[in-house]
Amino acid sequence: MKKRPNTKISDIARRLKLSSVSVSKALRGHPDISAETTARIKKVAMEMGYVPNFMARRLSARHSQTIGVIVPKIAHFFFSNVIQAIYDAAFENKYEILLMVSQENAEREALHLQTLLSMRVDGLIVSISQETSSPSVFRPVLDRGVPLTFMDRILPMRGTNSVVADDRGGSFSAVEQAIKAGYRRIGHLGGPQHMHLAKERFMGVRDALDRYGVAYDSSAFVFGGFGEDDGRRGFVSLVNSGNLPECVFAVSFPVAVGAMAAAKELGLSAPRDFDIISFGSGQLNEFLSPSLTIVEQPSGALGRAAFEVTLENIKAGDAFKNRHILLPTRLVIGETCVVREERPALEVRSAHEQTRHEHR
Repeated sequence: MKKRPNTKISDIARRLKLSSVSVSKALRGHPDISAETTARIKKVAMEMGYVPNFMARRLSARHSQTIGVIVPKIAHFFFSNVIQAIYDAAFENKYEILLMVSQENAEREALHLQTLLSMRVDGLIVSISQETSSPSVFRPVLDRGVPLTFMDRILPMRGTNSVVADDRGGSFSAVEQAIKAGYRRIGHLGGPQHMHLAKERFMGVRDALDRYGVAYDSSAFVFGGFGEDDGRRGFVSLVNSGNLPECVFAVSFPVAVGAMAAAKELGLSAPRDFDIISFGSGQLNEFLSPSLTIVEQPSGALGRAAFEVTLENIKAGDAFKNRHILLPTRLVIGETCVVREERPALEVRSAHEQTRHEHR
């Protein structure tokens, strides 16, 4: 079938016997053109199959009204919520989103970055892949003066914005729950320790153990990635070590799901043979048996805040002072890691409470 040529603004102008400038202004909603004329031009444009050339508009305009977004996964409860929030905020502000997915691959991430820069995006929101360890790939973004916001998975890098959940505090609350439920041998299926997020969650575990005087056993800590396969491998490693903890804290919900799947294959179950708690949740948590106690992340708030701070940066330009936003998490009790009658809770006091008790 012969391809129909694209309708141009000049074609519409010729048909209506108007100038191309008037047609262009009307299609952009410019106040110079009356509402009646604008409606007539838009009607004819639709009849003729006119499609705006946004690439040409980006090249000629000061701002392209687009923001590039790079995330490591898209088929993921957390990131799907984040992306939805970014899209909603962009729509409200008449911005378009160009979405790229790195699939946890640093090479793909770098290629996506080049593509988005070539498309003249006004700003970038990035959640780095688990392979990314150096900020060098992002330096061309700052060299071009393009605002860059790291979200959730960040790189400490001058000249950038960051929006994160309270990873350390959330992990502290999870392990504190395990301790108060009576557990003394607590393990951790952690993420890559070169990543700020994984390191913060690990430090939250250590903070809770130190606060309550519970021993840290390095053999019960296994570090990998954030996916279900990492959870499977990590749990099998703990079982094979002969030192399966009483309670396992998973760095992410997929890791927890992978651990539970491996346990089932090995004839183990929670909370009968071990217990488990997770940072983050998933759509299927309420259908799991047992449902997991989780640290709830403010996924929607993270996405919206990342868009808003990027937009502020775009509008303010060189006058903008980079912002670093920390959002709170919330512990949600499910059917794992709870106090049970057959397992009395461990009586613990925080360091502050212990000092106050000793001075009574």
